[in-house]
Amino acid sequence: MASNIKQVVDHNLIVWPVRTHMCFLVIPLLLIFSIRNLKLLAPFCAAANILLLFGLSIVMYYICTELPPLSEREMLVDIRQMPVFFGTVLFALEAVGVILAIEENMATPKSYVTPCGIMNWGMAIVLTLYATIGFFGYWRYGNEVLGSVTLNLPQTDILPQCVKILFAVTTYISYALQGYVAANIIWNKYLIKHFPDESKHTRYELIMRAVIVILTFLAAVAIPDLGLFLSLVGALCLSILGLMCPALLQICIQYEQGYGRLKYKLVINILLFMFGAFGGFVGTFVSVEEIIDTYACNKAEI
Repeated sequence: MASNIKQVVDHNLIVWPVRTHMCFLVIPLLLIFSIRNLKLLAPFCAAANILLLFGLSIVMYYICTELPPLSEREMLVDIRQMPVFFGTVLFALEAVGVILAIEENMATPKSYVTPCGIMNWGMAIVLTLYATIGFFGYWRYGNEVLGSVTLNLPQTDILPQCVKILFAVTTYISYALQGYVAANIIWNKYLIKHFPDESKHTRYELIMRAVIVILTFLAAVAIPDLGLFLSLVGALCLSILGLMCPALLQICIQYEQGYGRLKYKLVINILLFMFGAFGGFVGTFVSVEEIIDTYACNKAEI
């Protein structure tokens, strides 16, 4: 959000560091994260999706303008960059908290996980959008493509400036949805029992939500490079939540039922667990190394 807003403000008003823009975003984030009902967030998220599709269409228009010959782009990258890619992909495609929250609040939860259910259709659309934007974004900008392709758009044109604001708004709206389950679990499972006075529950829950916002704000200030931060979070956290934990849970749940012929379900889950553990460890190590190298170089230049 801060990076997109910074480019617009830099061009039209005044040049400020990206961390200054982050400070201005804290209050709006505190306000939207104080919404505790998922159903109240649904209209905001629907509006964000409409704005996002509109913004993506403009992004694709600029990306597909003056595409260089594809032969100028490297088809394969150094194998050492794969762990960073692993973490980034996990961050992009994994939404454990959102998936659980939506399923829990549906009128017919069973229709959510069927082969042609909402989750599979939604993930298919998301995967298609990521692959399309990623492919054409790299084709257009090559190694100069930034953590968010909107940052590569021209700063002087009106449409790109509108797109950057739209993406900042959609990220702002989705912030409360992304943290809904985390806040719900922390409060209802751990903290609420320590406050017997029910009349103060709302006050304490809002304080807890404010602490979450402040912690995420501090993390963004510490690592303002979006690409490195996404890779680190994806490799460190989502390899556990999205690959390792589901594999272990399915092994435990199907223990009494059996794992099928030749125990193929057990083998699949063990391989999935090992893949998540290996990718998470290597991805985290490489991401931390990249962050250290990046900021060491920045300090040296200063």
